[in-house]
Amino acid sequence: MRAVHFSIGLSLLSATMAPAQQAPCGGDFSAFVGQLAQDGVARGHDPATVQRFLSDVRQDPAVLQRDRGQGIFQTPFIEFSRKLISQDRLDRGRRLAQQYDGVFSQIERNYGIARGVLLAFWAFETDFGAFQGDFNTLNALVTLAHDCRRPEIFRPQIFAALELYEQGAFDPATTTGAWAGEIGQVQMLPRDILENGVDGDGDGQVRLKTSAPDALMSGAKMLAGLGWRHGEPWLEEVELPEGMDWALSGLETTRTVAEWERLGVRARDGALDDGRLEASILLPQGKGGPSFIAYPNFRVYFEWNQSFTYVMTAAYFATRLEGAPVYEAGTPAPGLSGEQMQALQRALQARGYDVGEIDGILGAGTRAAVRDVQARLGLAADGWPTQELLNRL
Repeated sequence: MRAVHFSIGLSLLSATMAPAQQAPCGGDFSAFVGQLAQDGVARGHDPATVQRFLSDVRQDPAVLQRDRGQGIFQTPFIEFSRKLISQDRLDRGRRLAQQYDGVFSQIERNYGIARGVLLAFWAFETDFGAFQGDFNTLNALVTLAHDCRRPEIFRPQIFAALELYEQGAFDPATTTGAWAGEIGQVQMLPRDILENGVDGDGDGQVRLKTSAPDALMSGAKMLAGLGWRHGEPWLEEVELPEGMDWALSGLETTRTVAEWERLGVRARDGALDDGRLEASILLPQGKGGPSFIAYPNFRVYFEWNQSFTYVMTAAYFATRLEGAPVYEAGTPAPGLSGEQMQALQRALQARGYDVGEIDGILGAGTRAAVRDVQARLGLAADGWPTQELLNRL
């Protein structure tokens, strides 16, 4: 990691300076940090405070390496979920649900979020607090803001961290977390901590790294702020009728639960929820694999993490923690390798489909494009790309 030390002249960072411009990404790292400092003062922060906050910031190549190496999200849902969901995690989740029963009961009353939802995030993000990451948070945020892949996500988080620093809740030298700048047991970015931090244990502080009640209550408040609907479900495994129109699957298509029932969709265990709720049918590995109905709250998961595979697995694990049975895996058709998926994405992009980054990951955008082109080619439009589809394209 390369350290950056700079001195901020008071004339440069005076209260009368012109409004700061958006600092461009890339270029010389020291100059970039200097531009951040100017912007921080233009936002009303004390020049000396800004200097102390940024004085030892370093560019971290390991952060960029992790950002470029997210190949795990190329893993299909069944394999991915089996890797992440173990009997040990289920058992620990249920024990923790009992240990923090009072906290979860308060969350359910205040925010209408089932305990399984928070337990699943807690498990996947940090293995229930055991592995919270050892990346210097400020270095990670500045490195990712300087990088030109997603600077608009990370740059605002630097100034949120500065606000936390001014409040005595962030130490540029010692605050650590995940490689992407998230902090604490449920991994929250600085802006989310500012807006949603909750003192869940009543000690007068918000300590997301060491206090499970603080972390869980803060995560619940954040989910509520992202649009979680009080007391409603999020995901349920279903059985689909013979002759199902596969083109109706996917997040792009919604029907009321009552309409899905009239089409022959049934809950695999128990009954579907309120017939008036809008819902979608999801086939994470096509018509041969497991099938689920996704309620409105399922979409909130994408505000937490944009990986379809992660979201499906987190939402499904939450249902398991609430007592749902193991899904019926079925016999899905073999999928594509990462390289094949990239070839498919390039072929779809050449035909005018917006599949986002060519990354070999079967995300929501690629699934929608696959479903459309499958229908055009007379294939089962289930959103699951196969070698046959790639050959046809």
